[in-house]
Amino acid sequence: MSEYAALEARIVELELKATYADDLLDRLNQLVFRQQQQIEAMARQLSALRQQQGPEGPAGARSPQDERPPHY
Repeated sequence: MSEYAALEARIVELELKATYADDLLDRLNQLVFRQQQQIEAMARQLSALRQQQGPEGPAGARSPQDERPPHY
């Protein structure tokens, strides 16, 4: 194998690796974007639930001492 052919093979290999890395980066960016959208949707849902609950806490909140153990 000539020196030129070896150099060309190395360049092709590096270009392939760069292409795979770019593709992986794009897919990871899309995943992070979708996860951020899900986080924001869940935060809005949590906020809505807290507003429904009101400032006094959960309706009918009881002390854990008032709860019957599950084996009764």
